[in-house]
Amino acid sequence: MINRTIFFTGGVGIADTTTIAGPKEGEGPLAKYFDTILEDDLLGQKSYEKAETKIHIAAIRHMLNKTSMTAKDIDCVFAGDLLDEMIVSSLALREFNIPFIGLYNACASFAEALIVGSSMISGGLMDRVICSTSSHFSTAERQYRFPLELGSQRTPLSQWTVTGAGCTMLEKYQKHKVKITCATLGKVVDYGVKDANDMGAAMLPAAMDTIKTHFRDTQRKPSYYDMIATGDLGDAGGRLLRKLIKEEGIDIDSQHQDCGELIFNREWQDVGQGGSGTACSNIVFNSYIYQQMLEGKIKKLLLVPTGALVSKTASLQGETIPGIAHAICMERV
Repeated sequence: MINRTIFFTGGVGIADTTTIAGPKEGEGPLAKYFDTILEDDLLGQKSYEKAETKIHIAAIRHMLNKTSMTAKDIDCVFAGDLLDEMIVSSLALREFNIPFIGLYNACASFAEALIVGSSMISGGLMDRVICSTSSHFSTAERQYRFPLELGSQRTPLSQWTVTGAGCTMLEKYQKHKVKITCATLGKVVDYGVKDANDMGAAMLPAAMDTIKTHFRDTQRKPSYYDMIATGDLGDAGGRLLRKLIKEEGIDIDSQHQDCGELIFNREWQDVGQGGSGTACSNIVFNSYIYQQMLEGKIKKLLLVPTGALVSKTASLQGETIPGIAHAICMERV
């Protein structure tokens, strides 16, 4: 490990991925890359929270079926979501007889799962794991902002929480086409943002800190990567990131894209600045980006999921919203 960057010398390969997307996500530009698109985001359940649990269960089950694996073949599931005490992941994993470690870094939880899972495999402690996360527009709005029934007007800087779930199966490297080579750990960065509707501003400073640290630790330049994909800064946050980091001598204009921008068409889908949520970077990577890597169109990727560590309890007490971001380097072999 160099400063905050872990190098996975043991070899960590991506065996397969799965994605389930909500109806609105299925109307967006990445629709053809998703494994499953839901017609109804309530799924016949009594609440959206129960529906999200069903989505998370379905994603893990689909991964097992797709790879012809059983619960006995999986050493552990590293999973997370946005709801209180990670209830979605906990309720989902009671359906599987698989060891479970719950993780929470808000919308950066997918990165956290990949880093912990890769560390376990690289260290020789596990051979095969599943990294999964989920989110749901209706559950996140109710928890962090306003009940949907109020019909509250969305602010110009707001983002649309992605409804969906995705899984990445990691294995001890055995000539997989895509492998995880290193990861830079993020730290909590707080610039005093208090607006729970402006997640991009809360996450942007952490994204900058992690990206700068990654280049310093690895002695690489942005040109090393074909794509630098942040998690969910949205349109305004992404533009500001490119501007501010360029002022510090790092030009990522040619490589940078934001998963929150990629998943929706902002011109006609009415999603504010774009997508966000624990499923945002997850299903964008596990569908579109991963397919681009398999085809050799993207050979080196720096994935930087970002998280706004907002809490309804802390917000009501006047607290600010800290941000965090982790960076994972993936390479096409």
